[in-house]
Formats: sequence, structure tokens, C-alpha cells
Amino acid sequence: MDLKPGDIVVLKSGGHPITVAEVTGDAVTCLWMGGEGDLFRETLPLAVLELAEIDNSDDEEDDKEDDEDEDEDDHEKSKVA
Repeated sequence: MDLKPGDIVVLKSGGHPITVAEVTGDAVTCLWMGGEGDLFRETLPLAVLELAEIDNSDDEEDDKEDDEDEDEDDHEKSKVA
């Protein structure tokens, strides 16, 4: 598995998604935010990680809502002008 900085991975045993910061040989340095907002950094063996399957459907919904908000703002501005 070829990982690169910015990839999102999880432990093969489960857990929360974590971000790859650096890959050096068979060692992968990962970053994640804890529940209290603390930033954690740990170097893990490549063998214990797998790419995370990210569900982007929430992002698509957010994009649609943002587009609708912009349309409403444009409509309001045209009334004022």
C-alpha cells in the first residue's frame, strides 16, 4: 500500500480516522485530534494501517446548502440595488 501525506487511514483493528503526516520506509507518522481538541502525533508501522473509506455524501449535502445560501444572498442583494 502506497501512502502519502494527507491520506486518511485507520488502524486495521478499528478506531477513528487519522491523517498521514509523513511516510518513512515502513513507518507512518500520523496526526489526529483528541476529544478535548488536543493534537496527537504517533509513528506507527505501515502493517497496522489501512486506507479509510470516507463517506463524502455529507460534504455534497453541505455544498448544496452553501450554493442555496449564496443564491438567496444574491437574490437579496438584487432587491436592495
